[in-house]
Amino acid sequence: MRNIQRFFVGFLAVLTVLWLLAELPAWTPPPHFFAWRTLLMQYSGVLAMGVMSVAMVLAVRPVVFEPYLGGLDKMYRLHKWLGITALVVSVAHWLLAVAPKWMVGWGWLQRPARGPRAVLLDAPVQQFFMGQRGLAEGIGEWAFYAAALLMVLALVKRFPYRHFFKTHHLLAVAYLALVWHSVVLLKFDYWSGLLGPVMALWMAAGTVSALMVLFRRVAVGRQVVGEVARIRHHAALDVVEVEIQCKGRWAGHDPGQFAFVTLHEDEGPHPYTISSAWTGDGHITFIIKALGDYTRTLSKRLRVGDVVKMEGPYGRFNFQGTAQRQIWVGAGIGITPFIARMKALAAAPDGRAIDLFHPTAVYDEHAISLVQRDADAAQVQLHVFWSQRDGLLTAERLTEQVSAWREADIWFCGPAPFGQSLRKDLVAMGLPPERFHQELFQMR
Repeated sequence: MRNIQRFFVGFLAVLTVLWLLAELPAWTPPPHFFAWRTLLMQYSGVLAMGVMSVAMVLAVRPVVFEPYLGGLDKMYRLHKWLGITALVVSVAHWLLAVAPKWMVGWGWLQRPARGPRAVLLDAPVQQFFMGQRGLAEGIGEWAFYAAALLMVLALVKRFPYRHFFKTHHLLAVAYLALVWHSVVLLKFDYWSGLLGPVMALWMAAGTVSALMVLFRRVAVGRQVVGEVARIRHHAALDVVEVEIQCKGRWAGHDPGQFAFVTLHEDEGPHPYTISSAWTGDGHITFIIKALGDYTRTLSKRLRVGDVVKMEGPYGRFNFQGTAQRQIWVGAGIGITPFIARMKALAAAPDGRAIDLFHPTAVYDEHAISLVQRDADAAQVQLHVFWSQRDGLLTAERLTEQVSAWREADIWFCGPAPFGQSLRKDLVAMGLPPERFHQELFQMR
């Protein structure tokens, strides 16, 4: 989280500093409201297009950034922050554009007199941009309406995922229109300073990314077709275990990683944690909890032999670290990455002392026996907390079970509020914050 927070704040700060450097050399106090409006519109436009461009680049899932930003799950959280920032700043930019016009019409403001627009015969490029201003303003206004609507829909959890998956791609069209709007309306002097090249670089990267989205070229080198080889329905836990046989070349994966899986074309890809270790035989297993409208139908819709598509692997929930003791917390369906890791450790132990805590609201004896089998094979100490019998797992109860918890790395997968609460309490008790690892498994 710290890396994406630093990037987010740092990026906004860099854009602000570059904008100030572009404005300060010729700075004179704006003489009236409309001059201030022009200045603030330039600043808000720079911020909006900057964050929107980075968000568009992250939308194509560039794995090259995973080591620096903490994995694709963190990158998607950054993508969401950038999208919300773009929405807020764009609304402010739009209000700066239209509200003064309304106030002039209401008689609240008086627009200063304008002289004839200059003709720049010795600067044909600048003259061309000046001639396109009216068209760029119109395109930008309608693109803003479309982008704002799509961003709001993306934030509404009740908006079905299958529709979100399809409509969110349309943001690429709105973004391309806003790039043209920005190129034409950005203050021409900016292009000759530091700000212009930086904005040009990000908008070029965003344009390439938008075209990749529109032509469905996102992560094509990380996709493979497979076939459903086995399905097991654990009714008590309301989960479906799906084993897929790859029909193409899968690059392999590390325990704790996830993939985007398209089980039905009408629903699109969903992210699922891989629950099997990679052995090179092309078999990959996912354990899918019925948490939404679509996943609740899988036990009825999915059939052996169905053709599926996988994309990945992604994620940095990789159990790496210098500590020789680890504590794992797999709450509910969050047990899946630890199952994969235990299967890998059974084949290649790493010498660490490991305690696995599995808090669960539903106790299924058969499922627990399978987890216990994997724990025994990996020499992992399993602690099952069935809430009805054992109560809730807390930081105090965890530290009572593992006396050397201060020297351990803690890996958490489960409901985000539970992880945040557990982290807060453990840090308050003396755990270094960087030793608590939590996957942010929300891709929307």
